[in-house]
Amino acid sequence: MLEGYFPILMFILVGIALGVVPVMIGGGLTRFLGVHRPDAEKLSPYECGFEAFEDARMKFDVRYYLVAILFILFDLEIAFLFPWAIVLQEIGFFGFMAMMVFLGILIIGFIYEWKKGALEWE
Repeated sequence: MLEGYFPILMFILVGIALGVVPVMIGGGLTRFLGVHRPDAEKLSPYECGFEAFEDARMKFDVRYYLVAILFILFDLEIAFLFPWAIVLQEIGFFGFMAMMVFLGILIIGFIYEWKKGALEWE
């Protein structure tokens, strides 16, 4: 009766082992096997190799977010263009026109952002 649950039990045990063993090897054993000499310089926070020079809650310029949104927008455009290009023969003229409308809307948005100066970085 319980033989049917054995593969599930094995799957759970293997999953736990794959999650716990690397953590033990990477963090737990190195603490015991390696040299552990903390000092103030090692424990100090840094950003990209430099000491933190401002508060972590500082405000970012809104242009940073606009550029990030534009990146996501055009990244999605490319993600839609690849499958569209593959099935273009099958979807015919209607599919071609639908994609042209989609690209037209994206181009209008890009021109709007360009004219507003969202791509200018000081």
